[in-house]
Amino acid sequence: MADQFKGIPMQNLRAEVKGSIEKLQESSEKQELFEPIESTVGGVGRWQIIICLAITLLKIPVAFHQLGIIFLAPPANFKCTDPLGEEGKCSSNCTNYDYDKKIFSNTIVMEWDLVCDKEWMKNMTQTVFMFGVLLGNMLFGFLADRFGRRYPLLLAVFLQTVAGVSASLAWNWLSFTIIRFILALSTGGTMITGFVITMEMVGVKHRQLFSMLFQIPFNIGHAIMVGIAYLTRDSWSSFQLWVSIPTVILFAYYWMIPESPRWLLAVGKTEEAIKILEKGAGVNKLPISRISYQIENYQKMAANLKVPKGTMIDLFRTPNMRRKTIILCFGWMSCGICFFGVSQYVGQLVGNIFINVVISALIQIPGTVLAIFLNNRLGRKKTLIGAYFLSGIPLVGIAIIPEAWSLERVILSLIGIFGMSLSFPTIYLFAGEVFPTVLRNTGMGLCSMLARVGSMISPFLAGLESFKYWLPPVLFGSMPMLAAILTIFLPETHDRVLPNTLEEAENFENVKKNEKPEA
Repeated sequence: MADQFKGIPMQNLRAEVKGSIEKLQESSEKQELFEPIESTVGGVGRWQIIICLAITLLKIPVAFHQLGIIFLAPPANFKCTDPLGEEGKCSSNCTNYDYDKKIFSNTIVMEWDLVCDKEWMKNMTQTVFMFGVLLGNMLFGFLADRFGRRYPLLLAVFLQTVAGVSASLAWNWLSFTIIRFILALSTGGTMITGFVITMEMVGVKHRQLFSMLFQIPFNIGHAIMVGIAYLTRDSWSSFQLWVSIPTVILFAYYWMIPESPRWLLAVGKTEEAIKILEKGAGVNKLPISRISYQIENYQKMAANLKVPKGTMIDLFRTPNMRRKTIILCFGWMSCGICFFGVSQYVGQLVGNIFINVVISALIQIPGTVLAIFLNNRLGRKKTLIGAYFLSGIPLVGIAIIPEAWSLERVILSLIGIFGMSLSFPTIYLFAGEVFPTVLRNTGMGLCSMLARVGSMISPFLAGLESFKYWLPPVLFGSMPMLAAILTIFLPETHDRVLPNTLEEAENFENVKKNEKPEA
């Protein structure tokens, strides 16, 4: 064997050996990262598209329930009609109110007099709902890991339908808020289980596209909700009923949605996984003869592959990782506050509430599509910084212009929401690439939790408009602008090999395009 190296200069020999080692390492990595979905049913095909399209439908009722407060409790003009009451619409001893019913004949505000000293109850209803979504994410995330993705999804859909319809029958504010909390638990459950199934059904290379497209049905639901609100403006109960009944269609998931093959393989239910993959391969018109052999080899490799685990403490252990985590967490929280806060704020602005809200919904669709293009063209970092500023600057501008400029305030708010439609999918993608593999789920879970906390705060911030008209837009606009400045200190992740370990994450800033970080 030594004879074959005779006559080769030592420098060239070293290069040959180094190149051979790198090729072996690359081959080994590819073997360890064998993709059970792509290698059996293809990265994406007819089977995955049918399942993912069906799953995305659940985002429509998610929008109905998360943003329904806009029409359940719109701003109400009123005056005190108690003959013993003092002058002024919020007299201390006033017990009866006369509401302006030109647009809405009946809302929860009118039904239970959620005005004056009870106005906080309107905002608390939405805060409790968002808290329920947060808990629902956690509860159904646990159930999905323990019992599979399919049955927790079916349970969440059933519970969402029952709780949604029951909320329309609420007899007072407390019962309405409690039932809506249960509704929120199920809504959080449909969100987390639906997203996980979508990501696990497609190949790794297609997850970026599907994770962004997964948001569009939410925008469609946001717009459809406006039409339902217009047709049921005489009764908040009818509105709540009609945004809940369509979920019955999703009961068809029982026959349409299979269990995730990835979960089945992870818990050792190999035979069930093979049957599902063979069916998927058949729909995609791919050969099924070697699927059993491929999966058996995958299980053997997975058994021998030692995957290190990290904890939430590791996100803050080193200055480098701590800086990235804090910046990303603040960015997610800013998105949660700004998106849900401005969506509610638009419903409070002067003008036609139905036109304002439907435009704010529809402009998010091209925003999401544009985010896909910009992330591939400009990278994650520049896209996110630009999106943050596009949200923040117009919102802060609302505080500068006169309060009487109602049309201009609406336009600036809509621009802010458009910026958020770019920010949310981008930061989701960005965060998933910044965190190393061993901490990716932990880091994403922490960020998502803080986004929910932001959405819980947003109703009270939007409600500050009754004190100072300029206060909500300043608060909503300043947070994404600060997040944009902080994002400057994050590394670009586009076209770079993502870190797997904490050590690789520490060296990530020094990695060039398509170069593997040093461990």
